[in-house]
Order: sequence, then structure tokens, then C-alpha cells
Amino acid sequence: MQWFLANIPQLLGLAGYHLIQAVVPLVLAVVIAVPLAQCARINKTAAGIILSAGSLLYTVPSLALFVILPGILGTRILDFSNIIVALTIYAVALLVRSTLDALNSVDDGLRQSATAMGFKPLQRFLMVDLPLSVPVLFAGLRVISVSNISLVTVGSLLGIPSLGFLFTDGLQRNFPTEIAVGIAGTLVLAVLMDAVLVLLQKLLTPWLRKAASPAATTQEVPA
Repeated sequence: MQWFLANIPQLLGLAGYHLIQAVVPLVLAVVIAVPLAQCARINKTAAGIILSAGSLLYTVPSLALFVILPGILGTRILDFSNIIVALTIYAVALLVRSTLDALNSVDDGLRQSATAMGFKPLQRFLMVDLPLSVPVLFAGLRVISVSNISLVTVGSLLGIPSLGFLFTDGLQRNFPTEIAVGIAGTLVLAVLMDAVLVLLQKLLTPWLRKAASPAATTQEVPA
């Protein structure tokens, strides 16, 4: 406990680096995966290519990808962008499939109704398909966020700062307390990320809260 209290500033700094490396790829993955999933939904040939590519990319070992990317991107081995790009690749590989499932979960009758009301394809996608797919989409995001937080620690083997530094440093110094703090900190970040995603999902789906409220249920019961 004394070591923990004495090193709180350093631990907060490492946690901040860890969060940046986990959150940025998650946001980028959503921006990339949603259009890819929509393309896969409306084109079966594209679906086969996109899903196969995603499965193939996810099989690449993370440490190998972290080492290879500097040569491809022209960056330094200790550059944060290596981790960002690598985790974005992994996140997209997972998120495309779950986003496709989310879009497929939207009832076709609702799509047809929106089309009959004069919605253009893009307008229907943004105002009908995407909002209604949010619950399933966020289920995938929650899994990927935990995966990202875990994978960030691997970057510490290359000297990139994160909570993973506590694992390598604690192992080298044979100091179990440091390792335990690193594990606990990583778990805390994972729980916090999950809580934020749950809250964000609720904010984006107000109709689900209304449907679940007792008042709404009472009003729907016929007299």
C-alpha cells in the first residue's frame, strides 16, 4: 500500500496513456467498421471479402504486428501511432462482424416503412438502421473495449508507456506488488470503460428507457 500511495502520480500518468491507446482505436474502429458492415449487408460478394479479411487480420499476433508496423508506416518503434493503428486493425476485424449482425437485427418492415415514407438510402441508414442497431452494436463494442485494454499492455514490451510497464518492471525487479497494482489498474480501466459504454448506449436509446419504465408500461395497459 505504501508503494501504491507513493507512486500515485506515475500510476495516473500510465493509466492516462493506457486509456488513450485503448479509446482512440475504438472510436476509429466504429468510423471504419460501420460503413464496411453496411456495404457487406447490401452486397454478398463484398460481405465474403470483408469478413474473410477481418478474420485473417485478427489472427496476426499482436506483438508481431507492433514490430512490423513501424517499417510499414515509417514511424519510430516507440511511437504511439503503432499501437493505435494495430489496435484499430484488431477492433475493425471484430467490429465489422458484430456491426453486420447489429444491422441485420433491424426489422425489414421498418426499413420498408421508411422507404415508403420517402427516406433516401443514406437517410434511412442514418435515421433508422443505425439507431435501431445500437443495442447489438454496443454489445460488440463492450467486448472489444475490454480486448483493447488488455492488448495495450503488450506494447510495454517495446517500451511504450502504459499500465503494462508495471508488469515488465515488476517482473524484472521481482516485485509482485507492482505487478498486482498493474493487474488491478487494468481491471479498473476495463470496468470504467464498460460503464461508460453502458451509459452512452442508454443516452443513444432513450426509447428503450421509456419502454422499460413502469409509467410507460402502465399507460400501455388498456382500461
